[in-house]
Amino acid sequence: MEVADPVAARGAGGLWAPERRPLTTGLVLATTLIAVEALAVITIMPSVERDLGGLSLYGWVFSAFMLGSLVGTVAAGREADRAGPARPFAAGLALFAAGLAIGGAAPSMTVLVLGRLLQGVGAGAVPAVSYVAISEIFEEGVRPRMLAVLSSAWVIPGLIGPALSAAVTHAFGWRVVFLGLIPLVVFAGALALPPLVRMGRVPATRTAEHGLLDAARTAIGAGLVLEALVVRTAPLAVPMFILGAIVGVPALRRLLPAGTFSARRGLPATILSRGLLTFTFFGADAFVTLAITAGLHRSTTLASAVITISTLAWSAAAWLQARLSTTWPERRLIGLGLAFVFTGIAGMALSLRPGVPAGATLVAWTIAGAGMGLAYAPTSLLMFHQAPGGRTGWASASLNLSDVLGTALGAGLGGAALVVASDSGWSISTGVTIAFCIAGVGAIAGLIVARRL
Repeated sequence: MEVADPVAARGAGGLWAPERRPLTTGLVLATTLIAVEALAVITIMPSVERDLGGLSLYGWVFSAFMLGSLVGTVAAGREADRAGPARPFAAGLALFAAGLAIGGAAPSMTVLVLGRLLQGVGAGAVPAVSYVAISEIFEEGVRPRMLAVLSSAWVIPGLIGPALSAAVTHAFGWRVVFLGLIPLVVFAGALALPPLVRMGRVPATRTAEHGLLDAARTAIGAGLVLEALVVRTAPLAVPMFILGAIVGVPALRRLLPAGTFSARRGLPATILSRGLLTFTFFGADAFVTLAITAGLHRSTTLASAVITISTLAWSAAAWLQARLSTTWPERRLIGLGLAFVFTGIAGMALSLRPGVPAGATLVAWTIAGAGMGLAYAPTSLLMFHQAPGGRTGWASASLNLSDVLGTALGAGLGGAALVVASDSGWSISTGVTIAFCIAGVGAIAGLIVARRL
């Protein structure tokens, strides 16, 4: 079904107007479930490994999800431009639910990795399709609030998800953590799919010409590069890294807007800035708790408080940017947010110095979280403005692809710094400081690119 006038089809009213309430609720619930699952797996994996064994595949439980999300993001964005958002959204939720079922019934770690791969494909489809729906159904003045709501969908899982999943695992076993989410996934689909079906699609001026094959090549290349970063044997790591780059980089160039790697003004610079933003924040965030517990020898209670308050700061700043977006250009919000993240990373690095109070980590990472809240949604808003007519799905897929790769490479390079520090006999604090410095370089690059937005 196609709509002759997509603008008229958007309707009027706010996020929770009766005609929009099912879609808003369905998109937020789907995002929340993905967040719950992501945080729950981190919590329950020690129990899973004790039950299934397969310690050598422990890391692949997380890597498979990331690589699957690359494929899901590209495929869903391409299909949303071709046939509208309903079909890829339904397929994404179905694959996510199938992955949950396989994970919950997994007899071995190998099968669990397969389930996580399917979960990743489904999870990658959801944000790509959500951005298409936001672009086509919500007016420009409402979009910042909707993006703030989606950011907030990670707050409750961040606050209660790990503790809840631990309690469920203790009471019923880790398999229930996977299987118990399936009915909620079905409910989210039942809410969001009818309005997505009614939306149809906006006739495209052209369709995305690159798809699954390049997405698969990018995923394989990224997997090889990430594995090379943690391999301690240089004769193996170097050719693995080079092969990953040869396989992945040309495919990635075809998937992203032309000029992304050179930060060409417009959509390419926006896509690159999003990747640098996630590279910077998550490349440091992955090592914040390690810095506090192993570097400063402080309690896990303090470490969890730092992560929780940072998450709350992200959400609060996301709502602040929704208000400021009516008077502040996106470029200013992104630059300010990157400056905050850089300040937070610098504060974390300084907190590892002798004599600095442990409370400095709380202040530093709260500032970084606020920076993400200010900068993350405005990159999506810029993407909406700059996407070619009828190709919002392709543009949103590019944004999410940059998002995922930035996160993975940031954490991967930080992990490689820890390996080098360990092999050199340096302290954990030194290795974490190097990881923070790598993330800081990403922030500086992001600030440079932000001048071209």
